[in-house]
Formats: sequence, C-alpha cells, structure tokens
Amino acid sequence: MVLNLFFMKKIYLFTILLSFAFQLDAQQYVQYTQFMFNKIALNPAYAGSKGAPTFSALYRTQWVELDGAPVSQSFSFHTPILGDKVGIGLSVHHDEIGPTNSWFYNLQYAYRIPLGNGHLSLGLQALMRSYRVNWLGVSAINSADPLYGNAGDVKFLPNIGLGAYYHTEQFYVGASAPRLLRGDLTFAGSTAANTAYSIEERHGLFMIGGIIPLTENIKFKPDGLVKYTPNAPIDIDLHAGLVFLDLFNIGVTYRLGGITGQTTTTTTPASPTALPVPVTQTRNSAGDSMDFILQILFSKDLKLGLAYDYTLSQVKDFHNGSYEIMIEYSIGKKLSGNTNPRFF
Repeated sequence: MVLNLFFMKKIYLFTILLSFAFQLDAQQYVQYTQFMFNKIALNPAYAGSKGAPTFSALYRTQWVELDGAPVSQSFSFHTPILGDKVGIGLSVHHDEIGPTNSWFYNLQYAYRIPLGNGHLSLGLQALMRSYRVNWLGVSAINSADPLYGNAGDVKFLPNIGLGAYYHTEQFYVGASAPRLLRGDLTFAGSTAANTAYSIEERHGLFMIGGIIPLTENIKFKPDGLVKYTPNAPIDIDLHAGLVFLDLFNIGVTYRLGGITGQTTTTTTPASPTALPVPVTQTRNSAGDSMDFILQILFSKDLKLGLAYDYTLSQVKDFHNGSYEIMIEYSIGKKLSGNTNPRFF
C-alpha cells in the first residue's frame, strides 16, 4: 500500500509537469509516417519496452523534387536494464530543411512500473541540438537584415523532455513532450525581439494503438498519433493495418493537418471603367496525406518497414510524394502469449 502510494505521488507530479509542457505555440517537430514502429524518436518512456537491446535506423525524404524539402535520418538504440525495471536509450537524428541543418543527440531514461497486465514507464530525455544555417544558399532581399548571419553560423541548443508510456501485449498508449525549452534559432544576438522571429516551441504528442486477432492468421492493428500546438493545425495520423501470418503488416494511414485549405484570388471589375476587385475563394482539402505502409518480419529479431505518402493538400502540385524506409534489429527478443508483440 505504501509502495503504491509512493508511485501514485510520482505519477501525479509527472502528470502536472507533462500538462505544463502541453502549453504549446507552433509546430516544428519531425514527421514520421512509421511512428508506430519508431516510438523511441517520439517518447523517451518507450526506452526498454521491446524487452531486448534494439537498434533501429530510418531514412525519410519528404516532398520529393520540391526544392528545399525536408530530409531526415535517425539512428536509435535502447535496452532494458536492472531486470527490466529501467530502460535506457541513445538516439541521433538529422534533419535538413532548405538552408538549415540540424543534428539531435538524445539520451533517454525510463523507469518501468508493473501495472495490471502490462508496464507503465515514466521517461526523461536530455537533448543537444546542433543547428546550422547555410546563408550562402539564401537569397536575402536585404543583406543588412540583423537576422541574416554568417556563412558558418552554428548554434548548440540543449533541451529536456518528458514522456509516459503504458503497454500490454495487446495495447499501448503514450504521451510526451520531447522538448520543454524554447531555444532561440536566430543569429541576431541576445535580444528580446528574437521571440518575434524563430523560437523552438514545445510539442505535445499522444499515441495509442493495439492488435486484435481476427482469425488464426490475420490480426487487425489500429494506431493513432496526435501532434498538438495552439495556433497551428492539429496533426492526426489514423492508421489501420492487417498482420498476416505474423510476417507481414500492410496498412494505410490517413493524416489530417498541415495545409488543409486552398485559397484562390481573382479579380473581377465592377464595370469596364472600374478598378479590379479582389475575390477570394477557399476550398478545404480532403486532408494532408494518405500513407501506405508495408512491414516485413524476416525473423523474430529483424524487420523492415517501407512507407509512401500521397499528399492530398495543394502541396501535391509541387512534388512527387514522400518516401520512408526503416530497419530494426532486436538481440534475442523473447516472445510470450498468443498475441505477437513484435509489432509494438
């Protein structure tokens, strides 16, 4: 009883801190279509939950053939220690968007508490971001702009994050705020005016999913991810997958958010002698994208994931889709129960 009260107090304090982190302003977080297989990149509490030392690598190219479009790579390692009571992880992420180049170095720690038929994990993350802008690749309208830096400008921005994650063999749910500190991304020096330009914002992520047997050889795997900030569109990924023979997972994801409206401006003169009058028309798109995922399990330790995003918003007129590939290897992973937990 005393032990349970101790854990409840810890969970209550953690919830207060996590709720504070959800007071967000703008959305800048990296996007992964295979979020359901790459949770360590989104939630530090996931560290150690695979039950074995696990390596993963991911490459994503977004909006192919659009100049300056995002390109991302990540490498992660996490493992349980101390009899599965603690999980630790190390992740390295690289993002390149336009003239900006960022490296993220993450250390994750998760404390795992047996709860019901599963485990509740509370996670902490320490992060260092190396942020560089190639100003030689930028055409400045006003080269005297104080925000316009030098060719070799680089910043190092420390940060911290929190997460909570609960899972059984059939179900998982998690919430996280991976970056709590609002770093200054400008190169104009320490001035209060920088807050009007480019500041790192806090992010809130919520994920949920499960696996439901339909027949002896087919399972249904639903997943959901919500990325939330005030004053920005809410991103929601809704995934539905079918697992065949515990070897293949074929799924479709519908993503809402991002650019969801299209505005067209025309001019219509009131009379032959009158000045043109602006007319604005707005049409909502059917969502942000429709994504297709294929995951192949070559063994109980090795799996490969492929994803393609078909954009639904007006951005589709300027690129040829987004692609993602991911590989994961677990060392000596143990399986139990009738439901195969390898897809978690």
